[in-house]
Amino acid sequence: MKNGWQIKTLGDVCEIVKGRKPVLKVKPSIGDLPYLVAKVMRGSADAEYASLKDRNSIPVQKAETIIICDGSNSGEVFTGFKGILSSTMGKIAKKVPIDDDYLRAFLASTFEVFNGAKTGAAIPHLDKEALYQLDLPLPPLPEQKRIVGILDEAFEGIATAKSNAEKNLQNAHALFENRLQSVFTHRGKGWTETTLGDVCLQITDGKHGDCKNEVDSGFYFLSAKDVKDGILNYENARQITKHDFEETHRRTNLEPGDILITNAGTIGRIAIASSDDKTTRTTFQKSVAVLKLVKKIIDSKFAYYCLSTGVKRFQNLSAGAAQKNLLLRDLRSYRFSLPSSLDQQREVATKLDHLSEEIQRLASIYQQKLAALDALKKSLLHQAFSGKL
Repeated sequence: MKNGWQIKTLGDVCEIVKGRKPVLKVKPSIGDLPYLVAKVMRGSADAEYASLKDRNSIPVQKAETIIICDGSNSGEVFTGFKGILSSTMGKIAKKVPIDDDYLRAFLASTFEVFNGAKTGAAIPHLDKEALYQLDLPLPPLPEQKRIVGILDEAFEGIATAKSNAEKNLQNAHALFENRLQSVFTHRGKGWTETTLGDVCLQITDGKHGDCKNEVDSGFYFLSAKDVKDGILNYENARQITKHDFEETHRRTNLEPGDILITNAGTIGRIAIASSDDKTTRTTFQKSVAVLKLVKKIIDSKFAYYCLSTGVKRFQNLSAGAAQKNLLLRDLRSYRFSLPSSLDQQREVATKLDHLSEEIQRLASIYQQKLAALDALKKSLLHQAFSGKL
């Protein structure tokens, strides 16, 4: 440890004053303040208001530090907000002179320790007593300010780099989406209009009811949440009795090359049934529709890409109800265009496959860069509080 530095516990230098739950008011009046919850501070929700006259109100000023005490992001810190603390928040009250930004940087460096680390409860809570026992390296105030200046400059550069990487990631996905839409908007010569009903042997959905679970039965009962990124995801798939599977399988009869589309909840997620041996042992809840294609008319991969361009149309067809549902009759009547030649369909699908692979390669690079920037930020925080900056 450097000369002039001390080691204090966090409890020696500050305490967390927990918020309470005052009576909320939808329409603010004079003297009322925003009721501060995480969504409001992140800008993803409008604030409700609470009165300072309420005896449960714990006010916080813009210069003070707020810390999340309950929920999956326990330990995350905010500043720059004036309002009334919610019961899931706390504010940091200093006991000794310490630079606010230095203290906030230290709390940020401990975030992973307290972010959802508690087990055995539905909602994780910040363990204040454990937090108070953390060792806080405490240099003189001028040194605190010098360290904060270095961190601010470095973090500004990291934030810019992250923003650029995130934009590049978004642009990569947008490039593929634009190309996909272009292919099916500017149709080539010989394309004809048809309906899903005309190119499918059968369009049905899964079981309108439940099945009995059986661990390791080898028979799968998937729902809309298991249709993701063009494939069926078996990671958390339910397994059911052979009897229940056979009963429902007569309806869905999933085979390699069949198209799956979610028709309830999150509408329009699409996948192709693979040649994996799980396919013929898989059936579905009613939230997934099975499209059995006439393979002499339409190629499975072409159909997948074509239907992927119609997600918004599918969502619009399902609008108007609390629980959105895409009706089978609307699927059957869904109109689109395709080349009459299977070879031409496969050529279109192959070009889109190649572009998709390139986009995924670029996306992986940008994701790795984002992870590296996060690691750099953690490393700088570690160096800051071990006297190496």
